[in-house]
Amino acid sequence: MACALALLGASGPAIAQGYPTGPVRVIVPFPPGGGVDGMGRFLSQKLYDSFGKTFPIENRSGANGNIGTELAAKSPKDGYTLLFTGAGLVTNPSLYDKVPYDPVKDFEAISRVSLAPNVLVVHPSLPAKSVKELIALAKARPKQVLFAGSGSGSTPHLAGELFNTLAKVEMVHVPYRGSGPAVMGLLSGEASLSFLPATNAVQLVKSGRLRALAVTSLTRLPAMPELPTVSESGLKGYESSQWYGVLAPAGTPADVLNVLNAHVAKIMQVPDTKQRLSGEGIVAVGNTREQFAAYIKSEITKWAQVIKQSGARVD
Repeated sequence: MACALALLGASGPAIAQGYPTGPVRVIVPFPPGGGVDGMGRFLSQKLYDSFGKTFPIENRSGANGNIGTELAAKSPKDGYTLLFTGAGLVTNPSLYDKVPYDPVKDFEAISRVSLAPNVLVVHPSLPAKSVKELIALAKARPKQVLFAGSGSGSTPHLAGELFNTLAKVEMVHVPYRGSGPAVMGLLSGEASLSFLPATNAVQLVKSGRLRALAVTSLTRLPAMPELPTVSESGLKGYESSQWYGVLAPAGTPADVLNVLNAHVAKIMQVPDTKQRLSGEGIVAVGNTREQFAAYIKSEITKWAQVIKQSGARVD
């Protein structure tokens, strides 16, 4: 990171000097108002503050992110088109028979911006007050414990399938048309549990409408420090979180990528940024290009195995 930050004040290759000279469009492959869009707009404003140039968001939604992602992959490789996306980038290739892009070959990783863990929550009527008790209950009631998700292939759905795989249980996914209906289904008792984004779960847990068992990240969540992780609660190595990251079309000049990475890394390390995001259940990251690229590859492999075993499909 120190080397990357040095680029901000160094006289690097000519193409990076003065970059950007105009607006840089940021394609978000999801509709306005969702988690990816919200985090993308947050970063867009911070990049404007950092560069003094606009980074306008262009929402190109459809096909669970595939339409906008394809558009970004086929955009000019000049540093003036970026992709801001999330976990669908690494799960879609296994959920669909075919996607019109390669998440590794068609993109240059810039930085994983932030991490948004889920919280394993249960309806108060479910007689399970820990992960171990939930596993025991699910084993005693195979295919009878229902978990709500915001659609087939969504992060909450796959979080549940990973839980099934590691715990060797058979909980059944109930797909709803979005996170709002999924929450309502859970609150009404149609489903017994869910893996909700922390941003949605915190207030529902504090109000007593749901009971939290664990957080799905490998480390505890600053917004709910008393809540153990699923991994430390008995399923060692369990990790399933939404993440947000910024990429560019493959072939974008490396010096431009390095400058962008340096700015993003600096933005995500600002104490005010960390504090604001933490209050919303989001963890600031801002890692290196190499770390983000390696993470993408590992996540593709991990979720391909889970999806194959569960039989999850979107087509």
